[in-house]
Amino acid sequence: MDFKDSALEVFYMNFELFSKKMASFVIAGGLLLSTVIPAVAQQPTQEEQQRQEQKQREKQARKQQQQQQQQQAQQQRQADKQQRQQEQQRAAQQQQQQQEQARQQRQAEKQQRQQEQERASQQQQQQRQAERVQRQQQQQQQDLQQQQQRQAERAQRQQQQQQLEVQQQQQRQAQKEQRHEQNRQVAAEQERLAQQQQAEQLRRQQARQTEFNRRAAEQQRLALSRERILQQQRRMNQYRFQQQYWERVRQDQARLRAFRSFSYSPYSYRYYRGGRYYFANQYGADLLRQALTLGYQEGVRAGQADREDRWRFDYRDCYAYQDATYGYGGYYVDFPEYQYYFREGFRRGYEDGYYGRWTYGSYNNGLFSLLGNVLQGILSLQRY
Repeated sequence: MDFKDSALEVFYMNFELFSKKMASFVIAGGLLLSTVIPAVAQQPTQEEQQRQEQKQREKQARKQQQQQQQQQAQQQRQADKQQRQQEQQRAAQQQQQQQEQARQQRQAEKQQRQQEQERASQQQQQQRQAERVQRQQQQQQQDLQQQQQRQAERAQRQQQQQQLEVQQQQQRQAQKEQRHEQNRQVAAEQERLAQQQQAEQLRRQQARQTEFNRRAAEQQRLALSRERILQQQRRMNQYRFQQQYWERVRQDQARLRAFRSFSYSPYSYRYYRGGRYYFANQYGADLLRQALTLGYQEGVRAGQADREDRWRFDYRDCYAYQDATYGYGGYYVDFPEYQYYFREGFRRGYEDGYYGRWTYGSYNNGLFSLLGNVLQGILSLQRY
């Protein structure tokens, strides 16, 4: 319908355009004829005038006819347009009615689906309710069975626990008696070892004291010989240091003789040196720490003396290093052990004093002290 109306409208438009062009051609032709009449015909004859008037009337008639045709075409177009509008309105009303019918049908289908879904949901809910009741009944039966089973297992475990407690009590009693016997044996063994250690310490103490007294007699002779050598070398600072060292040794030995006593205590430390372990009690451990500290202090003084004498670096040439008895009273550790750690401290102190630096120790309030980490690195005492 729309395609037909569009074709008619195009046809009427083309026809109107064609009519306008024809009128233009007629008017142009009349003007052209009026301009090409020769000038000699300025006095037309009556017949010619009649022909011109006839042409003029025909022209006006054609023009009126064209105008009537245009009016008729326009009226026809207007009527066709109104008809098309009426048809479009009818089509729109029909489409609206169809849409309304479709909407009503969809609404009815939707209501029907909702009703079906509600019925299905009610059926599912009823089915789930029945299944839930059935599961609850099954669960209650299972719970009852499990409860009975747990009670039986609990009674069995209680019996087993009672039997196990009786066995454990008997076993603990046996272990207690066994530990008591072992403790008695260990105590007896410790007492035996303590008596053995005490006897060994007393024996070694007597040997240390004998060796200490023997070496004390040689110290003065060696010191005098060393003093003569230093005087010959004109090492006056080292000479004064040796005299001071010997005086400190003499005073220390007098003090130790005045308070000489020996107290037994079991070994509580061990340390590793030269591929083997050595053992010491608290007194022996303190004495070894003292050997390192005193050795470092005397080494600093000896190094400073050699530096002031402009003598070469040689800590082994010092009498204090060779003697290494300062602070030793003949108790708790062997004399070679004391000398070893005294010389280890002396060597490090001599290096700090000779070069005027504090690599291994420190100086504070007139006292030279060996650093704690250095002391622990040299003498790695371990409790056991």
